[in-house]
Amino acid sequence: MTTFLNAVTADHFDTEVLQQHWIPLAADDADTAAVLRERLGVDFTAAHNQVWEAGNFLYLPVVADYQRGETIERATIVFALGGEFLVTLQPSEHFVPFDKAVAKMRRNPQLAGSAHGVMYALLWALNEASERVLHHSGDALEATQDEIERAISGHDRRDSAMADLRGALARMNATERIVARTRETQLQLARAARHLRADAPSGHGELDSAIGVLLADIDGVGQHAGVEYDKVRYRQHSALAWLDVRQNEIVEAFAVTAVFLPPTLIATCYAVDLISELSWVTGLLVTCLLTLASALIPLAYLKKKGLLR
Repeated sequence: MTTFLNAVTADHFDTEVLQQHWIPLAADDADTAAVLRERLGVDFTAAHNQVWEAGNFLYLPVVADYQRGETIERATIVFALGGEFLVTLQPSEHFVPFDKAVAKMRRNPQLAGSAHGVMYALLWALNEASERVLHHSGDALEATQDEIERAISGHDRRDSAMADLRGALARMNATERIVARTRETQLQLARAARHLRADAPSGHGELDSAIGVLLADIDGVGQHAGVEYDKVRYRQHSALAWLDVRQNEIVEAFAVTAVFLPPTLIATCYAVDLISELSWVTGLLVTCLLTLASALIPLAYLKKKGLLR
């Protein structure tokens, strides 16, 4: 019985309370977009994914990364903030991060009492989503670092180690892109939160204080993203340095082979008297010059290609 009552209360909150000030608009819902444009004057096409003020609404875009299962997805949310309503242009499928916002407003119903309170809860949820993305990226980075260390220490299987290292570097590059995008998201969230605080009506001291805390949290997550980005870059450089050393070892081995193999072959042929020029008066001189040329030509080629340092 208690579970049923809680379900009814939650459903009533989602369908009745939230819809008083928040209108979620799916990106592919052209019919609802036309109705909102006619009745409220909300026109997302005029915003062009930038901060824009037109009519009674302030448009604030935020491109956010969020975790869905084990994957990181990216979506653009455009907030249209008005005095009475907040309209959000969001993905057509269920947008997972806003579940946290709904739960927060359910715990603090006063937030759902105004468009500004709803937007605060949504920005808070996006900031929490960024934090979870960074934790996921940090775990992925640690796992990739373990792979790199195993590849570097696998001296008995050099070819396999090189392949493993390149695969780990590819995954590390993907993590770098995610962290870099999260840093951009935090800048956009901070901008949206500042506009929200400036646009909030006077007499809402608690909301203003909450937005101030949110701005500090957004900045904290942004600093966390900066730390994670520096870690990724440092580990990339370390792995690339090892890869460069390994490639230099291969080039050096090739250079030694290229330089000494031709002279060795020539000397061997003359040693077994396979070439009759030894009977010439100048045969020894020809042999020495031919051997020297066969050694210098590969060296000159390698130097021209920049393989010798």
